[in-house]
Amino acid sequence: MTAAVLVAGPTASGKSALALRLARDFGGLVIDTDSMQVYRDLRILTARPTPEEEALAPHRLYGHVDGAINHSVGLWLTDAGKALGEARNSGRLPIFVGGTGLYFKALTQGLSAIPTVPDAVRAAVRARARNVPVAALHAELARRDPVTAAELRPTDPQRVLRALEVLEATGRGLASFRASKLPPLLPEADLVALFLAPDRAWLRQRIDLRFDAMIASGALEEVAALKARQLDPTLPVMRAHGVPHLLAALASDLSLAEAAARSKLDTYHYVKRQFTFARHQLAMLRWAVPEDAFAIAREALLNAGRR
Repeated sequence: MTAAVLVAGPTASGKSALALRLARDFGGLVIDTDSMQVYRDLRILTARPTPEEEALAPHRLYGHVDGAINHSVGLWLTDAGKALGEARNSGRLPIFVGGTGLYFKALTQGLSAIPTVPDAVRAAVRARARNVPVAALHAELARRDPVTAAELRPTDPQRVLRALEVLEATGRGLASFRASKLPPLLPEADLVALFLAPDRAWLRQRIDLRFDAMIASGALEEVAALKARQLDPTLPVMRAHGVPHLLAALASDLSLAEAAARSKLDTYHYVKRQFTFARHQLAMLRWAVPEDAFAIAREALLNAGRR
């Protein structure tokens, strides 16, 4: 019997629609596997399923985290384990869907056993890092923990800060914990695991159209409400695609058209990283064009005894 379905893929490739269709046909429970759709502050800008879509099949881990929380893959994995248990106890097919490759990797390959960083240490590191350019923080990490620094992009403030927090709390580099892994929630056997791989030109056009639709549906107002909360700018929710540039538009530092153009460009770059991560880190995924993905998943589930 199939243990679960995984639906991965780049932004705007149609993952949520496929997951919902499978959930309705096979009695599934849809579980968010996207690091930004967990935040309740950004339904529109993160393209979370609508309330109408959520009513068609049970959904879990969408919009359940406050934007003030520094959410992490470890916290998500704990929640995912609970959702997986709920699906199994209710006889539903767990369907994990999203675009965060690291979440899929942790789910199927295990997560390094990194000790919890005390709140006081995290607050101290972030207070010290406030208004410090991420390149300078990466340089500090390179001096103190060159092995971990070499693995991180100097333009990724969240992961650089995470590495500094672990270093401060434990005296050890983040990379040093890699050898001690917790067992995976879902071993790679008995999975129906797909990666939606659409034509790049089609995907780029879809990203453009979707972002324009987000603006028309209230994304700017959503970001204005987030701005009013005056959250720490290093928090993950403040770096969601579109947020930094729309904040600049609200401050009159960019026109709305320029903010949209830059947001779309950021998304294109992210899509490239999604393809690269899946190709090199998630070998269990079967690549499929979106129009064939449902038939492939359906056949695999029927062959595994799902009806």
